[in-house]
Amino acid sequence: MARTAKKALEELSRRGPHEVLHGDLAVVGLPGIVCTPREGLGLPAVAFGHGWLQPPRRYLGLLRHLASWGIVVAAPGTQGGLFPSHRLFASDLRTALDICVNVRLGEGRISVDGGRLALAGHAMGGGCAVLAAAEDERVRAVATLAASETHPSAFEAAKAAHVPGLHLAGANDLLAPPVSNAEPIAQAWGGPVQLRTLKKASHLGFAEGRHWTELLLHGRSEWGTQRIAKAMVTAFLLRTLTGDRRGDALLEGDLSGAAIDHAHTRGGLVSVEPADKRKSRRRRKAA
Repeated sequence: MARTAKKALEELSRRGPHEVLHGDLAVVGLPGIVCTPREGLGLPAVAFGHGWLQPPRRYLGLLRHLASWGIVVAAPGTQGGLFPSHRLFASDLRTALDICVNVRLGEGRISVDGGRLALAGHAMGGGCAVLAAAEDERVRAVATLAASETHPSAFEAAKAAHVPGLHLAGANDLLAPPVSNAEPIAQAWGGPVQLRTLKKASHLGFAEGRHWTELLLHGRSEWGTQRIAKAMVTAFLLRTLTGDRRGDALLEGDLSGAAIDHAHTRGGLVSVEPADKRKSRRRRKAA
């Protein structure tokens, strides 16, 4: 386990130990991308929501990164038009989790533990992840990147999200400024929550590559922003879903340019009982 936040950032921003496979979710009825380790049983899984007008492929580096650390990731490619339905996209994120749990992936050599599920997303997808978490008792953690308000309201839904939440926002985000988006979500959050505002991040800094929406939306792809996001989300999901503590120093320590916003942070993410231990404890009580 890394002793400092900087060391943990260096370790978890690098590719993990697993070989990665990726494929098309449309094969099982939902347009999008799925990334998995080559093999593994009882794995954790996360459904990832794209931002407004952004295709899932703009997050392929993050999806593959999480898979390299042993996490199955499904990213629906629905609601990509000018007037998306946030309610339906939240439903699609939940459907993506259903697919992860019920469909044998990777030529049958991969299975997902239904007690180790999470949601994540960028911008609109982050807000929709909050909507989905408020309605799905299976979800054990939520991570958002430059989350934006939705209809119905992610602010209201956050009150019903009693699981750990990690929210990363961009200080240079003119489209979804933290003060009117990520901060109200974190303030209303029903469980342990941490907010960090990345000083140099713009709205599209979390997305990868070039895309025509750079002419319409604020910002462009930023390697430094993505590096921090990869490490933080990896540390958070490993801790909350599997109990892996190698990223604890990153979750509880400040980073240069990505300090913890203590005014909108409550509870300690590293002290949260991970999903696998909660499941084991419930089994013991049932026995």
